[in-house]
Amino acid sequence: MWVTSSTETALTPTAIALGNFDGIHLGHQQVLGPILQGNLALAPMGTHPHPLPGGELEGWIESSRIYPTVVTFNPHPREFFTGQSRKLLTPLEEKAKALKHLGIEQLVLLPFNRKLASLGPEAFVKEILLDRLQAQLICVGADFRFGKDRAGNAEALKAIAATYNREVAIVSLEELAAQRISSSRIRQALHDGEIELARELLGRPYILSGTVMHGQQLGRTIGFPTANLDLPADKFLPRYGVYAVSVETMGLPRLQGAMNLGCRPTVDDGKTPIIEVHLLDWSGNLYDCPLTVYLEKFIRPEQKFASLDALKEQIAIDCEIARKFFEDKKIDKNRKPLT
Repeated sequence: MWVTSSTETALTPTAIALGNFDGIHLGHQQVLGPILQGNLALAPMGTHPHPLPGGELEGWIESSRIYPTVVTFNPHPREFFTGQSRKLLTPLEEKAKALKHLGIEQLVLLPFNRKLASLGPEAFVKEILLDRLQAQLICVGADFRFGKDRAGNAEALKAIAATYNREVAIVSLEELAAQRISSSRIRQALHDGEIELARELLGRPYILSGTVMHGQQLGRTIGFPTANLDLPADKFLPRYGVYAVSVETMGLPRLQGAMNLGCRPTVDDGKTPIIEVHLLDWSGNLYDCPLTVYLEKFIRPEQKFASLDALKEQIAIDCEIARKFFEDKKIDKNRKPLT
């Protein structure tokens, strides 16, 4: 997938889904739908020649090839104006992988700065979306806002684009249990340890993806070796505690395990969060290997124990709970439907 922060190197023409898309949840996937249909017609261009990146094609070549493209802002406008960093459900690398899996071919990260923030709605549409990205179709959620002071909305976008003979698809907001599906709702579910709800909203398990780093090897000394996961600094962390997880690494079949996320108050300073994964019925060297951890079930919140022996006893219980969860899940999956 082509990822660029410059409209000068973007693949064009495009069919654009416009928004933040943190989480790539079920609501976001509805917004992506129209640009993935594959039957888009190329509208008249009337724009200047635009070489493609890499030098594969020189100058302007008229073609029916349209690139399904997600256009978002970096940093998030709220982060730019407040100066406060945001933790993300899907940091950049994870977002790109999720979009590629869905069929998106290009991710354009518009640098959000004073110049971009000062563009009015019509100037943003004309200069960025149409002239530079040569958008043939633009798709947004019904609550989308854009332009200086957030003056433009989805209907305004549709009206502006129509004057240039371009189509805008406005997608209604998705709901689950009569509540809107949103990144904020997913964050709250994860904060509360409601892993099943987060999974329903995302349409997949929440994942923690990083590289296995060297730790203190305390788990090995008490009989439960763990892989310590190094995550992107801007990754949103769920509730501290113990989880049943499934794990992918090194092309192996998906493994099962128990994960502790927290500050280890029994043996550590209780300040720095650490992600430790104990793999059930598997052993091997995972140092420096990429690891993708799927959160399957919240087992218990983080707690402090009176001794290492008490901690060891609880870890054994946690592992048995995780093992039984996966056994029950396998039984449910293989159970024949009633007739």
